[in-house]
Amino acid sequence: MKALVTGAAGFIGAHVAAALADGGASVRAFDSHEPPEGARVEDWARGDLLDPDALRRAADGCDAVFHLAAVYSYYRRDAQRMLHTNIEGTRNVMATAGGRRIVHTSSAATCGPTPGRPATEADSPPAWELKVAYKRSKIESEKLALAAGAVVVNPTTPVGPGDRRPTPTGKMIRDVASGRARAYVRRTALNIVSVEDVARGHLLAYERGRTGERYLLGGEDLPLREVFAIVARSAGREPPRIALPFPLVLATAWAADRALAPLDREPELLVLDAVRLARMPALFSSEKARRELGYSSRPARQALEEAVVDRVEHPSVVSHEA
Repeated sequence: MKALVTGAAGFIGAHVAAALADGGASVRAFDSHEPPEGARVEDWARGDLLDPDALRRAADGCDAVFHLAAVYSYYRRDAQRMLHTNIEGTRNVMATAGGRRIVHTSSAATCGPTPGRPATEADSPPAWELKVAYKRSKIESEKLALAAGAVVVNPTTPVGPGDRRPTPTGKMIRDVASGRARAYVRRTALNIVSVEDVARGHLLAYERGRTGERYLLGGEDLPLREVFAIVARSAGREPPRIALPFPLVLATAWAADRALAPLDREPELLVLDAVRLARMPALFSSEKARRELGYSSRPARQALEEAVVDRVEHPSVVSHEA
């Protein structure tokens, strides 16, 4: 098989490309960035999702398309670029794919969270979360992929090696590991999954997934307090012990955002749109993927510890691409 992987320079994309190569596939990468060190691809097509001709050239000769390229950011300065790239870029990829089998990378953000229980593929996020541009971009791009007959995968909160630029999740881990984040939101929880398990889930979705269906690729639901404690201890630090109520954190983020607005800046630590999503525990079930795809995941603690080791070995360069 020859597979086109869009976003192969990104965090998940690089792992999907490596997993495909390990499985014997020939991989053609399509990305606006240069290939990362050690990229496991046969050839690298430099291009933009908004250029249909470049996409058509990249897809030529490929049997399958894994669409992972996207802008992933909670900064509102990135909102218009993110909406345009994620939605119109996905439209272009779907139009280019023709009869090829497509695996589209969406997000657990399109499935939930739901109050009082883990969300499933049958769920959708609360209406108030649609204020967040990232959420809107992923929902709309996912609709395009489903309409085109793609198999859609919905990773939860991937962590692990290779989050170089980093993603918002990678930045959170780096802030805790460096001692910069000294408190946590009291009721917040995340579903933590190894990025390598997510990459393997992409291949399982290609092999066994049903077209027009979506599959949550997750790991363990953990309170944010426990996530921060694992990261801090792995970095040789005392865990943050200050538990803050969500309304106070939101008010602080709002005030910081307003204070920096005249300077055309946004807070680096309390990013308003990211804080908005901490209102409800983000719990998810991957039972459908386990049942239909044979998906499995390693312990969340292991994935977090691997992320911290990688953070120590590789200082990051900040960007906002997934």
